[in-house]
Amino acid sequence: MTDIILETRNLHRRFTSGGGLLSRRTVIHAVNGVNLQVRRGETLAIVGESGCGKSTLARLLLRLIEASEGQVIYDGRDLTALPGPQMRALRAEMQFIFQDPFSSLNPRMTVETIVGEPLLVHDRLTDAQRRAKVGDLLARVGLRPEHADRFPHEFSGGQRQRISIARALATSPRLLIGDEPVSALDVSVQAQIVNLLEDLKADLGLTLIVIAHDLAVIRHMADRVAVMYLGEVVELAPTEALFTTPRHPYAQALLSAIPVPVPGAGAERQVLGGDLPSPANPPPGCRFHTRCPFATDRCRTERPALADVALGARNGHQVACHHHASIPTPALPTARAGSRSPASERRFALWRAATNTTTNKESTHDHP
Repeated sequence: MTDIILETRNLHRRFTSGGGLLSRRTVIHAVNGVNLQVRRGETLAIVGESGCGKSTLARLLLRLIEASEGQVIYDGRDLTALPGPQMRALRAEMQFIFQDPFSSLNPRMTVETIVGEPLLVHDRLTDAQRRAKVGDLLARVGLRPEHADRFPHEFSGGQRQRISIARALATSPRLLIGDEPVSALDVSVQAQIVNLLEDLKADLGLTLIVIAHDLAVIRHMADRVAVMYLGEVVELAPTEALFTTPRHPYAQALLSAIPVPVPGAGAERQVLGGDLPSPANPPPGCRFHTRCPFATDRCRTERPALADVALGARNGHQVACHHHASIPTPALPTARAGSRSPASERRFALWRAATNTTTNKESTHDHP
C-alpha cells in the first residue's frame, strides 16, 4: 500500500464570466497547475491570503466542483474520471467540513436528521441502529444525546461546528478536509475545535487537509504546510522548516505578519508592495514578481517550478522561486524563539485542559 492517499497532477480550475452582448468574456484562473501529494495519517495545511485559490482547491480535491484540467488521484483512483455512481460510493471515505457552520446545516432539520442523513445514503441501518449511531457521534464530538432533537439555530457557533464534524464522521471517512473550520468561531472555541480534530485524527487514523488563515493554529496542528499565491503553490515544507527557514519571499512576508504575544519579541514587518494581481489577468513568469523585492528579468518571463530546497537534512522542503538560494532568511519572531512562546504554550495548555474536562462548558451552559 502506497504512503500517498491523495495526489493532484497539474490541476487547473478556470471560471468564466460575462460574454453577453454588452460584456467581454473573462476567464478567471483560480487554480493553476497545482501538484500536491498528501500522505496517509498526516495533517496538511494550505495557507495564503484571500483569493489565492485555497477553497477552490479544497473543493476540487473532493470533486465538489469539476477540474478544468489535470487529475485528482485518491488511493490509486482518478476521481476526475470516475462515473457518477462510483464517485458517490467513494464519497463515504472523503468528507468535508465547511467554513460557516450555520449555512452548512439545514435549518429545517433536527440534529438527528442532519447527522443521520449520510447513514441513510451510505449505510443500511435500521432506524434504531441509526439513532444509536447518531448518539455515539454526538458524544464523540462533545454533545449530549438530548441535543439530537434540537434545530441548528438553538446552538452556539462552536456547537454547530461540532454537529458538522459529527455529520462528516458518520460514514467513517479516511480523509477529512476542513475549509477554514474554525475561522467563524471565537478564539477560545477555535482551540476546542482544533483539539477535537486532533483527538479524532489520533483515535480514528484520519488524514486531515486544513485550509486556514491563522498561522499560529497551523503551526500547532499541521505536519506540513503548502503556501498558495494566485492559484499556485509557491512553497511546500514541513511545518517547523517553513516557520524557521521560509525560502519564498511571499511565505516570508506572511510569517512576518504573525503577532507574537511576548513584549519586545517582534521582528521587522515585511510589507509587500503593490496590489494582488487579478486572477483574470495573471502576470507572466513568476506570478509574485510584481510584488517581490528580489524579482529579476528572469522572474518576469520564466515561471519557476516547485523544486527541492537544499537545506541539509530538511527533506521535503520545496519552493517555486528562481533565486531562493540567494534570498536571505529574515529574523522572524518564530524563528528566533525556535518554538512557540511561553505565553503561547500556556494558552494552548489552558485550552487543552478546558477541552479535556468531563463537563464541556460550551455544551452544558450555552443553553438551559
